[in-house]
Amino acid sequence: MTRKILHLDLDAFFCAVEELRNPDLRGKPFAVGGSPQGRGVVASCSYAARQYGIHSAMPMAQAIRLCPDLIVVSNRHGLYDDVSRRVMARLRQFTPLLEQLSIDEAFLDLSDLPEPPAELARRIQAAIRNEFSLPCSLGVATNKLVAKIANDVGKSRARGAEPPNAITVVPPGQEAAFLAPLPTRALWGVGPKTADRLAALGIHTIGDIAAYPEAELVRLFGKHGHDLARRARGIDDRPVVTEHETKSVSKEVTFPRDVADRRTLQRTLRRLSEGVGRNLRRKGLQGSTVKIKLRWPDFTTITRQTTLSSPTDQDNEIYEAANRLFSAAWKPGRPVRLLGVGVSGFGRGYRQLSFWDIEADRDRRLQETLDRLRSKYGVGAVTRGGRESGG
Repeated sequence: MTRKILHLDLDAFFCAVEELRNPDLRGKPFAVGGSPQGRGVVASCSYAARQYGIHSAMPMAQAIRLCPDLIVVSNRHGLYDDVSRRVMARLRQFTPLLEQLSIDEAFLDLSDLPEPPAELARRIQAAIRNEFSLPCSLGVATNKLVAKIANDVGKSRARGAEPPNAITVVPPGQEAAFLAPLPTRALWGVGPKTADRLAALGIHTIGDIAAYPEAELVRLFGKHGHDLARRARGIDDRPVVTEHETKSVSKEVTFPRDVADRRTLQRTLRRLSEGVGRNLRRKGLQGSTVKIKLRWPDFTTITRQTTLSSPTDQDNEIYEAANRLFSAAWKPGRPVRLLGVGVSGFGRGYRQLSFWDIEADRDRRLQETLDRLRSKYGVGAVTRGGRESGG
């Protein structure tokens, strides 16, 4: 059976959601992200803003220089997460074979459905537009590799201030021909260094890779050479994976300006720990390893981790462990650019409370109460009282 694989990408997702909240933004150059006064970066930008050369991950201050009239909108991650969950739930009504890649991107395997793949793509695009008022683009092919590249190509052809809403279909048997004229960088697994090495061999397109002797690619690139040869011919047997094992749960923040105040850093550490704990409980996970990440002003980055005596999903336990690591790694007065907290080491069993472990049980019940209140009134509605210490 010929597979029907779709790659769906919600066009400028954060911006599209913001336009639903504020229709006055439609057609205007605006960006979602951090403040231009600090170290804010562009998380997403409207297609009107892209006309000025603005793109995601660009410093917001640079974006303002390119477009002085740019409207800057703060991130609303909770809102984007909620809309994403509803969109993905709707996509699963087409097929349970859905692999979510990110908040706004997914693969679907529609091989069991009788309609032609192009018709399926149009039906899905219409459903997302009519039910959520969101634009999306789709790539359609017999495998994940070509479907993703097809979508990238379709979106890149769009011009103007409107979302592309592209549908790009690669018919069965045409995979290699479709890929052949594209630059090597369009192929998965070809980064800047590999592209430079290929260019030195006179290889500039995916078709050039496909025509190059595979044995020579393997000699030059090892196992990666074999992968390059297969991908260049449009071969990809990977299935759509409906679930991925969570390896770690983490949160981090880059400060608008370097922070050297202990109390501010520890309050941030507590807030990050609470966010990690909340995500762990939402996912039904407990972890034994707590890790912190520190980045200094010169971009030097260090990580420190510790292993707990038993797995946890409790905010306070995560914070206490993270704070011990922080106090050991940070010298008073040293500025910090970025701070992060993470938990890993899942699947090692769950905490067994002993009969006399009253304090731990009370803390867990308090955590459950906090979760209910935050769910009802918002994350910032209630916080733990606590004194950040110097040790």
